[in-house]
Amino acid sequence: MKTVAQVLKLKAAQNHAVHSVTPGHMVLDAIKLMAEKNVGALLVMEADRLLGIVSERDYARKMVLKGRSSVGTPVSAIMTAPVRTVSPAQTIEACMAIMTDSHLRHLPVVDEDGTLLGLLSIGDLVKEAIAEQAALIKQLEAYIRGD
Repeated sequence: MKTVAQVLKLKAAQNHAVHSVTPGHMVLDAIKLMAEKNVGALLVMEADRLLGIVSERDYARKMVLKGRSSVGTPVSAIMTAPVRTVSPAQTIEACMAIMTDSHLRHLPVVDEDGTLLGLLSIGDLVKEAIAEQAALIKQLEAYIRGD
């Protein structure tokens, strides 16, 4: 099974940038950025420090359902913190288990120093798991045929 580091390399090759906001950004600006970049979550950063994550789910549950205004509410009021993170050495399988057990759709990847290396979505992990299974099926078919 591939590691997080290997998946991040593939994402880097496809030029998948990590988008972020500061805790002081207004929620409306964060939602506009998500729409513009076609992403479901933004990391909340201050300098190089990961403080939290804000997602469409946070917006729906903490803004819309509570009747709050997106214009005057800072991201810090609705972000999820602390953030569950993974290391580059973890496997796709371990990340999928974390996401399933914790009901997460995004996992920031940080090294042992706490430096942000990237962001994985459940879609990234499912795509890799399917690719690995397809490769395994081809190998097994070749084995059965005696190739």
